[in-house]
Amino acid sequence: MNNYLMLLEASASSSASGKGSFQMIILMVILFVGMYFLMIRPQKKQQKKEQEIRENTQVGDEITTIGGIVGKVVTVKEDSLIIETGADKNKMKITRWAIQTNVTANEKIKAEREAAKAAAQKAKEEKAKEKAEKKNKD
Repeated sequence: MNNYLMLLEASASSSASGKGSFQMIILMVILFVGMYFLMIRPQKKQQKKEQEIRENTQVGDEITTIGGIVGKVVTVKEDSLIIETGADKNKMKITRWAIQTNVTANEKIKAEREAAKAAAQKAKEEKAKEKAEKKNKD
C-alpha cells in the first residue's frame, strides 16, 4: 500500500500539468470496470442461477448437496427439505442453501436443448429437400 502511495506521489509531482494523475485515474477506472466484468458479474450470475435452482426444487427431484449427498426430494418446506438417500431409503433433513445441483432439472434442460436441436436439424433438412425439388422442377 505504501509503495502504491509513493508511486502516486511521484507521478503527481513529476507531471507539472497534472497529466500523469489524470492518466492514473483513467487507468484505475478501467481496472475497476475490467474487474467488474471479469469477476463480479459472472459470480452474481452464478449466485442467481443457484438461487433459482434452490427455489424451484420440487418433490420428486433428484438433488446433490454441497456435501456430495445425492437424494430424492420427499418433502419441501419453506427453508428445508427432506430427502431420501441410498438403497435403504434413509431420510435426511437439509436446508435449502445446501442444494448444489438439481439433477432432474438439469436433465430436463438437456432434453429440451436436444429436442430444439433435432427440430432445427429437421427444418434444415426440409429446406434442403424443398430446394432440391425446386431445382428439379426448373
